[in-house]
Amino acid sequence: MSEPRRISARGNPLLQRLRRLAQDASAYRRLGQVWLEGEHLCGALRARGLAATQAVLSEDAWHEPRLRELAGWAGGTVVVPATLFAGISALESPAHIGFVLDLPAAAPALAGVDTLVLDRVQDPGNVGSMLRSAAAFGVPQVLAIKGTAALWSPKVLRAGMGAHFALRLLEGVEEGALATLQVPLLATSPHAGQALPSAPLPRPCAWVMGHEGQGVSATLLARCALQLRIPQPGGEESLNVAAAAAVCLYESSRRRA
Repeated sequence: MSEPRRISARGNPLLQRLRRLAQDASAYRRLGQVWLEGEHLCGALRARGLAATQAVLSEDAWHEPRLRELAGWAGGTVVVPATLFAGISALESPAHIGFVLDLPAAAPALAGVDTLVLDRVQDPGNVGSMLRSAAAFGVPQVLAIKGTAALWSPKVLRAGMGAHFALRLLEGVEEGALATLQVPLLATSPHAGQALPSAPLPRPCAWVMGHEGQGVSATLLARCALQLRIPQPGGEESLNVAAAAAVCLYESSRRRA
């Protein structure tokens, strides 16, 4: 690996850009780049064979062979003092390595494939968890209806744990555009008469998961071919939306197998 570029000035334009990407949930939309902080996320990107444009390490991390080798995957490497790296990070314990990734170009939704649809899901942790479930259970694409938490925000990226790099992600989608999926839409409701375990599930299909408090919008529910109930013998009224998504995606995966 060639010698890295070293930056020691807090006002450096690159560091200013990274601070915006790390600390502003929607900055990636304006800047066209994503900040991946931490060895796990950077390693997940490499494991998928995707390229980062820049690696950024603290001075301490540069002296660790494992992190230095990981940084070699990026197009270039920058090393900064630990205090400057901490100034970039939005984490309580900065990870000392990060990648800058060009935001993937927007692409049309694939028709005729299993899909997860997020309807105004607000919590970044829930969104990231659902992306992990989609990747784990073989769902190739996720569509986020307008009002859903920013898919490439730092908090969603951390919660997704690398799932982003296995999925086709579309955000800012209008409800009407779901017709292009050409698959039945399915939703869950604690009041539905038909229970998930006994219901015939269409293959492929699109599972719709809604806002944590309001659920799936009435207009979107009206588009759904099925509304199903997840049995809860313990007596709880409803499941967390991320838990419900995991149950539904697992059941679809089990049926496919």
